[in-house]
Amino acid sequence: MQFNDHYNLAGLHAPFGASKNSWLRYDDKKAEEVYRNMKAAEYGTRLHAWAKETIDLGIMQPRSKRTLASYVNDAIGYRMSTEVVLFYSERFFGTADAISFNKNLLRIHDLKTGSKPVHIEQLEIYAALFCLEYKVDPKTINFELRIYQNDEIMVHNPQPEEIIEIINKIIKLDNLLMKIDEGGK
Repeated sequence: MQFNDHYNLAGLHAPFGASKNSWLRYDDKKAEEVYRNMKAAEYGTRLHAWAKETIDLGIMQPRSKRTLASYVNDAIGYRMSTEVVLFYSERFFGTADAISFNKNLLRIHDLKTGSKPVHIEQLEIYAALFCLEYKVDPKTINFELRIYQNDEIMVHNPQPEEIIEIINKIIKLDNLLMKIDEGGK
């Protein structure tokens, strides 16, 4: 038999495909909810890409309290780098939306395009990963972590002890998981 060639779909997965078979048990309302969430995630990905390009090009937005404009303008104003991978190990890394380290101030901004409540812990983990990767003692610097969502800016200035606690957890778990990777128990 000659099978149809769907080369444009190679490597992709359908939102309701065979490998995600839980949709068989969805009623119409649940299927709509799942699909809308997938579309919202795609939209968020596109907004992040647009924001990165806009920041990298230095294109200021009209002054506004709107989430996207505030995020872009602040990142440009603070001369932040965008989409920076912070790496400790193959098991512990992440990508900060916008980050800068200047005059002993670590600044990390995160753009949230959804409406679900968010947790500042994500940014604290980025701060810990930064300190681990660049061998910076959290007791010697200051932190400003921001989440931009729903036309509001949540600002958090963690204490060094909070970041040290996360650093210690990362190191401990990484050592534990490394033993599994090496074939141990």
